[in-house]
Amino acid sequence: MARQRDYYDILGVPREASAEDIRKAYLKLAHKFHPDKTGGDKAAEDKLKEINQAYDVLKNKDKRAKYDQFGHMGEQMGGAEGFGGFGGFGGAGAQGFEAPFDEFFDVLFGRSSGGGRGRRTAARAGADLEYRLGISLREAASGTKKKVKFQRREVCSDCSGTGAQAGTQPQACADCQGTGQVRRAQGFFSITQTCGRCRGTGRIITKPCTRCSGTGRYRAERELSVDLPGGVDTGSRLRLAGEGEPGEHGGPRGDLYIYVEVEPDDIFMRDGNDVVCEIPVSFVQAIIGDKIKVPTLTGDAELKVPPGTQPGTLFRLRGMGIKDLRGYHKGDQIVRVQVEIPTRISREQRELVERFAQLSNEKTYPLYQRFVEKLKKSLGG
Repeated sequence: MARQRDYYDILGVPREASAEDIRKAYLKLAHKFHPDKTGGDKAAEDKLKEINQAYDVLKNKDKRAKYDQFGHMGEQMGGAEGFGGFGGFGGAGAQGFEAPFDEFFDVLFGRSSGGGRGRRTAARAGADLEYRLGISLREAASGTKKKVKFQRREVCSDCSGTGAQAGTQPQACADCQGTGQVRRAQGFFSITQTCGRCRGTGRIITKPCTRCSGTGRYRAERELSVDLPGGVDTGSRLRLAGEGEPGEHGGPRGDLYIYVEVEPDDIFMRDGNDVVCEIPVSFVQAIIGDKIKVPTLTGDAELKVPPGTQPGTLFRLRGMGIKDLRGYHKGDQIVRVQVEIPTRISREQRELVERFAQLSNEKTYPLYQRFVEKLKKSLGG
């Protein structure tokens, strides 16, 4: 009779390996020697049986302790309460083969690990919700408190979320025995699938709740007060934990995400933490200078327009912009001057302008003179 190999050697782990290390080693080997990978090779099949036998012992705390103390002789100790015997694919041996592979398929297809028979649907968090909240630029700059109304599902109070009529209880699904999962045999293997009759819930509702129609949920409007700090901008997101959809099977509620959308302003345009505005001044003010009132996000401010101000000249009002979300820095307000030329003038005004033109010389329009000089040079004049 051939000498049995050490179970730790089979899985390629040291004797002091943790349960998680043993599990990872098993999954890696089971995947490597799976029939879909080896094409039904007999040697690979024998190797897979050996791997499963080793894992069936080492994953169990009591079995592993006996194996560490007595080696393979421990398999004969304790009768039915010992290792349970692997012995081929029938009887107790078949069950020993199924349990490790059930865990393998769980990991392979994304189901939760840690349990074979009798497993119920795991708790699942509720879905997150999104809400688009429009605010003005002034509200974005200073911060604001807003009320938001939205629709979400609530746990039905009539049936406490069970979906069953008051005074009744959901019945265990007969197809899956209340586990929410059924096994389908495929050759040597059995695959766990979601039960089609109860859709994985493990329950059948014979008398549905009249308020929620057996769903255990109903839609309702909810109103919340939301505090937005100064400095938010379009795309800023605020998370309200636990204000989303209810969870399933005892899972927590999802979250509500508030997405900020700053509406366009008639006067100001935002540029990062700065705000930009255009102010019209008359050509007389531009020529002789003036003090004008300029609107800001917090009220009017005085701006000195010096004599000879040109169209498009930019002036900066320090600290009159928007503070960042951390409150460490505040932007500026940029004022762009637009010199307005009258489209209609009286006869007297026209005569004054013509007189002004007669009194003008090269020094009156230095920009124009520099342009003329550059033009002459470019033409070789």
